[in-house]
Amino acid sequence: MNTLLEKPTLTKEKGAEPMAIRVGLHPFLAGMNPTHLALLTDCAIPVQFRKGQTILREGEMANRFYLIESGKVILESGEGFGEPVIIETIGAGDLLGWSWMFPPYVWHFTARAIEPTQAIFFYGTILREYCERDHSLGYELFKRMTPVMMKRLQSARRKMLSVHAHRAELEPVVLESPFLDQELDVVDE
Repeated sequence: MNTLLEKPTLTKEKGAEPMAIRVGLHPFLAGMNPTHLALLTDCAIPVQFRKGQTILREGEMANRFYLIESGKVILESGEGFGEPVIIETIGAGDLLGWSWMFPPYVWHFTARAIEPTQAIFFYGTILREYCERDHSLGYELFKRMTPVMMKRLQSARRKMLSVHAHRAELEPVVLESPFLDQELDVVDE
C-alpha cells in the first residue's frame, strides 16, 4: 500500500471570494472573533479533491485539517482488519480532521472524497503554535471541535456495535461447560 497521499489540487478560481471571507463564512467558525479568524486565515489554503481521492489515512501523522465547502467525504476505519467500515459521511459545512490537535497527532479514520470536494486546508502544526501563544484561540477551537469529536466517536461506537451484533447472529454459539469433560467420561463407560 502506498502511504503517500495524492496532494490536493490548490485552487485559484477567478472571481472566488478572498480567503478571509471564506474562512469567516464557514459554519464551523461562525461567530469567532476577528483576531482568531485572522490567525486561521493565515494558515488557510483552498484545495480540491477528485472523486475517490484519499484525503487522510488512518494511522498516519495528523498535521492538518479541512473545512468542507462542497462535496462529500466518507470517514472509514478498520483498514488491515478486513473491509473498512464507513463511520460517517460528511459534507459542506463540516470539519474534517481533529487529530492534529491532540497527541500523538495520528489520524483515527481514513477520509476519502466520494464526489468532487472543495475545502479549506489549514496547517495544523502552525495552528498548534498559535494556540500555545494564544490559549483563547486553542480553547475556542477545542470548544468547536469537541461536539464533532463526540458525534464521530458515537457514530464509530454505533457502527462497532452494529458489526458486532451482526457477526454474533451469524456465528454459531458454542456452549462450554466446566463439567463437559465429566459428562463425556460418563457416557463412554
